[in-house]
Amino acid sequence: MPDPVDPPPPIPSSSPAPAGNPQSTGLPSNVAAALACIPLVGGLIFYILEKHDQFIRFYAMQSIIFGGAWFLFNIVSMVVHLIFGSVPAIGVILSLLWGLIAMLVHLAFLIVWIIATVKAFTNVRWDIPFVGPIARKQMGEAPL
Repeated sequence: MPDPVDPPPPIPSSSPAPAGNPQSTGLPSNVAAALACIPLVGGLIFYILEKHDQFIRFYAMQSIIFGGAWFLFNIVSMVVHLIFGSVPAIGVILSLLWGLIAMLVHLAFLIVWIIATVKAFTNVRWDIPFVGPIARKQMGEAPL
């Protein structure tokens, strides 16, 4: 008579986040914070999803404010471009000059976004100039 085969041990379920750092997203804090740095959209998603991890929530709030500023700059830039383009005689020059300025400002926004994402991914809490203190205030934290 053959020996009965023991059933395989049960597969352990995924372990919850450590008690010191509970997370709603299931992602490591640095990855979630880096994804939250995606201006406006990433911030909104992670601010809504993450309820406990203040590191992720800070980067999400900062991203919402930063993305809102970038979006507002886009709107203002389009309006100024249209106004300058409609000025007789020197409108083309003003429009081109404003286009160059807007391009440099967009480049600055992009560089700040990349720095914030890298800092978040390396677990460094970094305040974007002017935006970070506002995000801290919104989070109820003391400014640095």
